[in-house]
Amino acid sequence: MADDLHEYLRSRQALVTEYLRTQLRAGGDGVWPAALAAAMAYSLLAPGKRLRPLLVLMAAEAAGGREAHALPAAAAVEMIHTYSLIHDDLPAMDDDDLRRGLPTCHKKFGEALAILAGDALLTLAFDVLASAYPPATAAACCRELARGAGAAGMVGGQVEDLASEKQGGSVEALTNIHALKTGALFRACLRLGLLSAQGERPGGPEPAMVQSLEGYGRCLGMVFQITDDLLDVESTAEQTGKRTQKDAARGKLTYPGLLGLDESRRRARELVREAEEHLRPLAAAAQRLTALIEYILARDR
Repeated sequence: MADDLHEYLRSRQALVTEYLRTQLRAGGDGVWPAALAAAMAYSLLAPGKRLRPLLVLMAAEAAGGREAHALPAAAAVEMIHTYSLIHDDLPAMDDDDLRRGLPTCHKKFGEALAILAGDALLTLAFDVLASAYPPATAAACCRELARGAGAAGMVGGQVEDLASEKQGGSVEALTNIHALKTGALFRACLRLGLLSAQGERPGGPEPAMVQSLEGYGRCLGMVFQITDDLLDVESTAEQTGKRTQKDAARGKLTYPGLLGLDESRRRARELVREAEEHLRPLAAAAQRLTALIEYILARDR
């Protein structure tokens, strides 16, 4: 199954990247300022895991949907994620100079254009959703993405994360930060995949599937963050494509900092088991989602 998953990930990463490229061409040719288009493409098309759009595709597959129908939602999520990376890397935020193995957007294009490129990707995401789906599904997708990415989700989590650098906190506080900063967008990805498959179904998506994917998404977000914290401590910039050893230097709350390395790993393994229990009612339809969280647990970048 591991080899099958790796081949699936490679092929779908390429599929998503090519779809993103077509969306940039469709909107940018002769319409967007050239410098803005270049900054958007530089960050959006940079080599990356494409984890969030892959979640959209996998959730759609688990719900009986068609991959091609889920691609616009997958692209919209990656646009939101990329905008967040551009802004997180700015000097006023995390002040990073390396992302996905390349100079960060503001290092390449300057701070003002980087901010505007992030703004443009944020708004383009909703344009893509509104243009791709029937009205009811488009509206539901826009709502889910706005909630996952906004003040009650990713943006709110980033505010809490920045505040924690000065205030410190507990494991409970850290869990809440990342349930917003990371987990809310992961859960939105799963809902978008489900909506792309079942958004026009009378009564909306199947409640049992919503519940299974919600529980899985919550666990997945925490596993991803714990492994991210471990990589910051144990890995190198060459492996991860971004600066490491930076969280402790900034006084950030992290799982290894609060729990230690061994307990952080134990907690991640426990969350993987819990995620698999949430998926059990979906049986074979959730096979790729099960394999994905195990892959994330073992990742080295």
